[in-house]
Amino acid sequence: MYQKTVNSPLGNLNIITDEEVLLKIVFEEDNGNWTNDFHPLLVKAERQLNEYFSGKRKTFDLPIAYEGTIFQKEVWTALKDIPYGTTLSYQELAGNIKRVRAVRAVGQANRRNPLPIIIPCHRVVGKNGSMTGYAGSQTDKKEILLNLEKQFM
Repeated sequence: MYQKTVNSPLGNLNIITDEEVLLKIVFEEDNGNWTNDFHPLLVKAERQLNEYFSGKRKTFDLPIAYEGTIFQKEVWTALKDIPYGTTLSYQELAGNIKRVRAVRAVGQANRRNPLPIIIPCHRVVGKNGSMTGYAGSQTDKKEILLNLEKQFM
């Protein structure tokens, strides 16, 4: 595994890959046993994240892989369909995956997204538009990302 720490408007991001795919983005320092390397995928991911933060990129073109339940993967796949600069409520997202009664489960899957920003879980908000539930209780990060996207629409 390879790891690189990247500065961002959200603070440090730790990008974690294997030889072929992006596996994880972590907001906090990760104490895993990673090789800090300039693997080509780390360089590509850093470049694309910097382009996103500067408003030059609206989608990502990175090979990704993630582990989760079938339901979590279903939610994460649906997140990728939310257009740049727009939001959906947790309830709307549950409806999009034909699980209208699974609003809380959608929220929990969103919270466990291993690739925040790349898989845009920040675009999911409360029914009334409130900033709820991003990366646990870090709703300030959600607000920063949404404001950034609005700025570059």
